[in-house]
Amino acid sequence: MKLASIKALLLFALLGVSIPAKAVITIEITEGAEGAIPVAVVPFDSSKLPIKLKADVAEIVSNNLNRSGVFEVLDQAQYPARPHYSKQVSYPQWRARGMEFIVIGRILNKNDGQLDVQFQLLDVLKQKQLLGYSFPVRLRNLRSTAHEISDLIYEKITGVRGAFNTRIAFISAQQNQSRKYVLQVADTDGFNPQTVLESDEPLMSPSWSPDGQSLAYVSFENKRPEIFIQHLSTAKRSKISGFKGINGAPNWSPDGKRLALVLSKDRSPDIYTMEVATKRLTRLTRHRAIDTEPVWTPDGNSIIFTSDRSGGPQLYEISISGGQPKRLTFEGSYNSAADLSPDGKNIVMVYGDRGRYQIAQLQRESGNLITLTDNTLDESPSFSPNGRMVLYASTQGNKGVLYMVSLDGRSKYKLSDQAGDIREPVWGPYKKLR
Repeated sequence: MKLASIKALLLFALLGVSIPAKAVITIEITEGAEGAIPVAVVPFDSSKLPIKLKADVAEIVSNNLNRSGVFEVLDQAQYPARPHYSKQVSYPQWRARGMEFIVIGRILNKNDGQLDVQFQLLDVLKQKQLLGYSFPVRLRNLRSTAHEISDLIYEKITGVRGAFNTRIAFISAQQNQSRKYVLQVADTDGFNPQTVLESDEPLMSPSWSPDGQSLAYVSFENKRPEIFIQHLSTAKRSKISGFKGINGAPNWSPDGKRLALVLSKDRSPDIYTMEVATKRLTRLTRHRAIDTEPVWTPDGNSIIFTSDRSGGPQLYEISISGGQPKRLTFEGSYNSAADLSPDGKNIVMVYGDRGRYQIAQLQRESGNLITLTDNTLDESPSFSPNGRMVLYASTQGNKGVLYMVSLDGRSKYKLSDQAGDIREPVWGPYKKLR
């Protein structure tokens, strides 16, 4: 690939194209995981409710656990019984089906207009209860409660905090009479999409603040790239960077006080940091090459970015106090769009070699590089807040779709919508606990 083409690709990534949809997102599991933990999720009893629920709690929990790459949920047709509380469970029946865990529950009506969602997690081999919770829930929050139940189950069995009850953001482009660009936020399974901003001009590069309250992004609404911050609960927003030339690729620092960004106001695109409160800038790189896609290390002491200073796009690391960048990637002709795991031990990125662009994982300590996907045009990887899954975009036909893959590459599934072109996904942080 010629250098001019590389620079065009990097500028494309820097300035970003966005895409997804207002249509409901559906889920398709494309690859399951061998050796997954067998579990049964029995449909919750809601027979005493005066209304029919639109959300099936057991189905949501089942889908979450299946997609994690850790569990394999038994098909309901093979259930030997359908208990709703522990005294109804005959453990030998479930052990004969090869189950290690059972999830059971009930949904009852409360007098104050709330629902009471009860669930139990049972260990089949030890024949005892591991978890038992009762949640007072408003009808509109039923899906969120199902995600919360999934998180509790995941953490109890694996020892790792679950990340189902979090959110994702992405850009969607839709073509009706004119092309519209939409910044959206949704649950991790793609449901409950909420439009944050709609524009006739491109939107790109969304980045979550660490508290999950704001999104930084690039907008071309004024016919040039500018960076905005939007507060999600109030819909208030402010322009944070509108210098001459490129204003791109914003990324929040772990403490939420600064942004890393790309500016070309001093000629070549370079990496800067900006204090959000004062807008004070610090320039980190000074090179005639294109430096772009900055992302902070979890300790806030360094920034990893993409640069073509070696002749092709590769990843580099630089201290926030400046100095000489250190090259991190050497395999393949193209490495870009880095994201770091919350513990800082792994980097995911777009790895290009011989015309294929896949999501790969770089283990920082060993330097080992592992490809996680087998498509030909993947982009924009983003870690889940527990570091166990990676969200990314890929091209299918002439449209962008979203996928998630487990960190070991063993489990993959697609979030697909019926219309629209979805790009630049980013996984949000944990919500505040109850």
